[in-house]
Amino acid sequence: MHTQKRWLIGINVLGGAAVIGSYIQGILTHEDAGTVLWGGVPPSIQSLSTAWMPVAVLGYFAFTGYLLFALDADQARIGNRFGYRLFHWIYLGILVPSALWMPLTFGMIEQPSSVLWWAITVVLILVGLVSLGLLAALLALKVPRKGWTYWLAVIGTVGFSVQTVIMDAVLWVVYFRI
Repeated sequence: MHTQKRWLIGINVLGGAAVIGSYIQGILTHEDAGTVLWGGVPPSIQSLSTAWMPVAVLGYFAFTGYLLFALDADQARIGNRFGYRLFHWIYLGILVPSALWMPLTFGMIEQPSSVLWWAITVVLILVGLVSLGLLAALLALKVPRKGWTYWLAVIGTVGFSVQTVIMDAVLWVVYFRI
């Protein structure tokens, strides 16, 4: 396997463990976590967001699968400027802030402050913007043949971006209140 792909796997394993670990730690150490994390988000938006989460997860697997198993790392060119390594930075830009969201949110619930609120908002907006950056990178990708796995990755990135941009960075930020 190509070295750059091994790096991407490592970023996913470590970053994914950090995200999932922060969620497990937050849920296990906070009573009523499933309720308090929604703050004042209306039940209709909670239902919509919860229903969309599997779409986002499947989208993540679709674009990650494409990058690891279908895309030739040596031939990957994004807008004639960047190579495969750009995807490392994109994943770091998604996974690192995602691992910070739950600890920051529980910190805000326990001791509200404007600094924590801004940190949470920045984290969510950053993940949303980087998700859109991933979509832009995929669309700008110059490869000889864009088969069904490429288009599945693009569609998956759209699904993931709906979650990170609309559900999280916009709706959750607008409605969350303690």
